[in-house]
Amino acid sequence: MVNADGPRISVAAALELPELRRGLPQVVAGSGNLGRRIRWVHAGEVPNIATLLRGGELLLTTGMGIGKPAADQRSFVDELASLGIAALVVELGTTFSKRLPSALVAAAERHGLPVVELHSEVPFVAVTEAIHTAIVNEHYNLLRRAEELQVRFTTLMLEGDGIPGVLQLLAETLGNPVFLEGSDGRLLHMVTPPGSGARADAVAAWSSAAHDECAPGLTVPIPMVDARGAARLVVLPLEAPLDGIAAPAAERAAGAVALAFLRTRQENELLAHGRGELLRELATDGLTPDHAAQRARTMGFEAGEQPALLSCVAQLDTGRGALARRPGEPRLWPLVRDVERGLVRLGLPMLVGLSAAEGMILILLGLRDGDDRVTIAEAAAGAIHQAVDTASGEAVVAVGAVGPWDAAGRDMRRTMNSAAAATRLPKASWHDAAAMALERLLWEFHGQDALEAYVSDLLGRVLAHDAERKHQLLPTLEALCAHGGRKTETARALHVNRQGLYSRIARLERILGADLSDTRTLLAVHLAITARRYTRTHP
Repeated sequence: MVNADGPRISVAAALELPELRRGLPQVVAGSGNLGRRIRWVHAGEVPNIATLLRGGELLLTTGMGIGKPAADQRSFVDELASLGIAALVVELGTTFSKRLPSALVAAAERHGLPVVELHSEVPFVAVTEAIHTAIVNEHYNLLRRAEELQVRFTTLMLEGDGIPGVLQLLAETLGNPVFLEGSDGRLLHMVTPPGSGARADAVAAWSSAAHDECAPGLTVPIPMVDARGAARLVVLPLEAPLDGIAAPAAERAAGAVALAFLRTRQENELLAHGRGELLRELATDGLTPDHAAQRARTMGFEAGEQPALLSCVAQLDTGRGALARRPGEPRLWPLVRDVERGLVRLGLPMLVGLSAAEGMILILLGLRDGDDRVTIAEAAAGAIHQAVDTASGEAVVAVGAVGPWDAAGRDMRRTMNSAAAATRLPKASWHDAAAMALERLLWEFHGQDALEAYVSDLLGRVLAHDAERKHQLLPTLEALCAHGGRKTETARALHVNRQGLYSRIARLERILGADLSDTRTLLAVHLAITARRYTRTHP
C-alpha cells in the first residue's frame, strides 16, 4: 500500500512566494496539477538532468539543456514526467526569448506536468532557499502538531478511552477511516470520522486494499508482545487526500496502540468490541445483508453462502458483583472471552461481541443442516451461564429465531429487546424471543406514567387488599388469567377445591367491580398482570 507524502508544499503555494512572484510566473501547461507537492528544489542546465533527479522536485532551468529540436524537447519532458517531478520552471530570455516552444508545452500538457514560464530574471538560489525554508517550516509545523496529538493520545489512554478512543481521534484528525488489523490480517477495529459515508463501503474498500499493494493509503506496523508478528494501522483516503500530518499522526497513534497491547493485551478485546459493534449495527438496520455478511467474514465468520443464522443475547447484571463496571476497568472483556471458549464446543461458526453500553453479549451462530434450534439454544445458554457463574455474575439469556442474513438484523434487534425485557421475568435457562412479542412491547413502555396508571387502575385495589391481609388474592388472579379463565385447571394449579376457588373469585370480583367470566375483562386484567413486571414499583 502506498504511503502518504512527508512534509512538502504545493506548486501553487511556491508560486505565491515573493522570490518566485518577482519572476512574473505564468503557468502554460498542467494547470490542473498545481496541487502537486514539492519534495525538493533543483536547478540545472544539462540535457540529461533527469538522471540527477528522484521525483517530487521543482526543477529550475533557463532551458539550455532542453535542446532546440522538437523531438528533443518532447523527450526532455517525457523523462521528467516519468520521474514524477512536481513542476518545471523555465526562465525566459537565455534560451527561449518570449515563450516556450509549442512542442514542449504540448508534451507537458499531455503528461499533466505543470510548466511555468518566468518572464523576469530571478536568482535561482533565492528561489531555492525560499522553497526549502517553506518545506522546513512545514516539517516543523507537522512535528508540532504531531506532538500535540501525542499528548492527546496519551491523555485518552490515561482517561480510560483506550485504543478505540485513540483511533477515533486519529480518524477525526485525518478526516478518513482508520482500520486496525491483527497480526493474522483480521479486522480488529475500525472507526470513521464524523459525517463520513457508509461504514460498509469503508470495510469493502479496506478488504480490497488489503490485497492491492498499489492501493493509496497509509500503513504503520504495530509490534506485538509475542511472536505473532506485527499488527497494522491502516488509513485509507476515502473521504479526503492524506496530507503531511497523516504519517506522523499515524505513527504516534500506533505507538499508543502498541503500549496498550503491551499493557493489557487488548487485541481480543478489540475484536470482541468490533464484533459487538457489527451486531449492533445489524440490529439497528445500519447494514444491508450483503455488507453485514462481508464484514462478518472479515472477522472470521464463515457460515457459507446461504447460512441459517441464530441470534443469542445475554443481558448482564453489571450493577453488582464481579461484573460491576468501573471507569477504566474493562471487566466484561474476560467474560466475553470465556463465553466464546465455551461456545467453541458447539463446533459452529460464531461471532461473539460485546455491547458495553447495554451490558450485553451479542452472539450470532451459523447452524448446520439438521441442527435443532432448541438443542443449540440450550447448549449456548449453558455455556453462557457457566462463564457468568464463574465470574460470580448473573445473566439473562434470550434466543431468537433461525433465518438468513435478510432477517438477521430484525431478529437480533428482537432478541436484544427480549433479553432486556426478560430481566423482569422469572428465572429461566433461556427465553424464547420468538414468543415474547407482548413482553417486548411492554418493555418499550416500562416505567412510563401511562403504563403505571393502567396497572394501578386494574390491580390497585387487589394490591391494597393483599397489603393489609395475610391471605393474598393476587396469586389466584394470576393463575386464573394464566389458564384462560378455566376454573378446573386454575383450582388444580392452586391446589384448592372448586368451592374454595369460587369463593376467592367472588371476592376478587367484588374488589375489582368486574365480572371475571367476561373474556374482555379477563384479557385486560391479564395484560395488567403482565405489565406490572415493567412498572417502577415492581420488586
